[in-house]
Amino acid sequence: MRAPWHLWVIGILSLLWNAMGAVDYVMTQIRYEPYMSQFTPEQLEYFQSFPAWVQGSWAIAVWSSVAGSIFLLLRSRFAGAAFGISLVFMAATFVHNFVLADVKMNEIAGPEAIWFTAAIIVVAVLLWFYARWLRQRDVLE
Repeated sequence: MRAPWHLWVIGILSLLWNAMGAVDYVMTQIRYEPYMSQFTPEQLEYFQSFPAWVQGSWAIAVWSSVAGSIFLLLRSRFAGAAFGISLVFMAATFVHNFVLADVKMNEIAGPEAIWFTAAIIVVAVLLWFYARWLRQRDVLE
């Protein structure tokens, strides 16, 4: 079956969206000074205080979403699984950030953190559903 036009549009947009998350993750992990200088001292302390399980969960969420986008563009049936894995680990990371952490993300980043997190979740869920929909229609092999 020929790939529908929307697969390419959504695939490219999803890769760009998820690449932004990957850049944020890498710049934060390597503590790239020009990038980190945009954060307040409280925000820097917050990011540096993540326990190992949160660091790992964040990494899996980011890289599985990038993989999902690549799988989508390759028309691979693994796109839905990658997006699903990303959602699970995204949820774990956000539970830490907004529920379990001593200082909550919205306390150091403001209410915008909640709205941006909601946007991330909505996009991730939509990509997961989209990949599953394409798989059901035998567009992904």
